[in-house]
Order: sequence, then structure tokens, then C-alpha cells
Amino acid sequence: MKDNRLKPNYEIRRKPEANLRNYYTILLETGLILALIILIVLARVDFRTAETEIILVSEQEVVEMEEIVQTQQDRTPPPPPRQPVPVAVPNHEIIEDVDIMIDAEMDLGGFLDMPPPPPQEESEEPEEDFFILVEQMPELIGGLEALQRQVRYPERALRAQIQGRVYVQFIVNERGEVENPRVVRGIGGGADEEALRVVSQAKFVPGMQRGRPVRVQYSLPVIFMIRN
Repeated sequence: MKDNRLKPNYEIRRKPEANLRNYYTILLETGLILALIILIVLARVDFRTAETEIILVSEQEVVEMEEIVQTQQDRTPPPPPRQPVPVAVPNHEIIEDVDIMIDAEMDLGGFLDMPPPPPQEESEEPEEDFFILVEQMPELIGGLEALQRQVRYPERALRAQIQGRVYVQFIVNERGEVENPRVVRGIGGGADEEALRVVSQAKFVPGMQRGRPVRVQYSLPVIFMIRN
């Protein structure tokens, strides 16, 4: 085979329009323009797939309404109460005829005497004028032994073999005297009265508050004991 690459092409010399090198610049520019057009078109085309919107439809719960049949209860009325049987009561009393005199003259034009209004009760309690605790409490003169020696055992309590303690509460005034004695716990048989008698005769050193004698509430036990 013959190698024609090294031989000159005489046809190109006879026909210069057959030489492609004369169109190199035009072809290059045309190719660049086409490439730019293709790039622009590709840039504007949206290749993303269209997102399909999925709508989830939740099934609604079907509520069935059942008709409730109302039952009727037969309520029998209670029997009527028995009527009381009348009982004949003998009446031996004789009712006398009473004459009522209605001939009294009434003065309708005069003033009526109205009853006096009821006394108003005082709602406020009186303030206590004694102390329960003071700086110096009252002291029994002679002590409890001297008070017990004055007790005379009641005969009723002695016969009934009643023994125990009687507690008496009272007020020691500014002069050391006993006021308003009362039994707060007794044993009966006449011992309560004897305890009040003995305590009423007792003498005290009055209680002191801020250097002056005051009224003080006080209590003492009186012992009743049977000795052989």
C-alpha cells in the first residue's frame, strides 16, 4: 500500500474553498455559541421530580346510638292508715250553766294600758375582780392541821362509813377573809356542809400583787377519815 500522507494535496491549491482551515475561526465561534446555548437551556430546565402530595384521610369512628328503652316500675301506693276507733268515755261530771256578763262598757276611744317591756338581759358578762395567780399567793394562818382540828365528823357520814376529800373553792379578799365558798367536789353525807363551815371561818394572809393586797381565787381540800 502507498502512503499518501506525505504527498501534497494539489486539489486544495486548485480550489481554495475546499481548505477547512479558512473556516476554523467561524466554526470555533459557532461551537462556543451552541455550547453556551445548551448550558443556558440546561440551567433553566428543572430536573426535580414533582412531589406528589399524599393526603391521609383518617377514618372517622362510627358511633352507634342505641335507643334505651325506659322501664316503668309499678309502684303500689301504701295502704291508707287505719282510722282510730272512737271509744266512749263516761262523763259523770255535771256542767253547770255559767252566766257570762257582757254588759260592761268598753271605752274604745281611751288609751290602752300596755304591759311593761321585758327586762333586757345583759349580754356582757361582768369582769372578774379577782386574780388566779399573783406574785405572792395567800397563806392559811395555822396551816391545814389547824383547819382539820376544827372538823366535826357528821353523824350521817359516820354511820354510812363515808370517807374522802371535799374540795372547796373560794375568794380570799384583801383582808384575808373567805368569800363565796362553794364545793367543787364533794362526798355527801353532810361532809360537804361541814367543809363549807370550816373553810368559811378560816383566816389567810392576803395575796400580794405589785406590793398591794388583792382578791385571789383559792381552793382547799378538807379530809374526812374514820379512825378506829
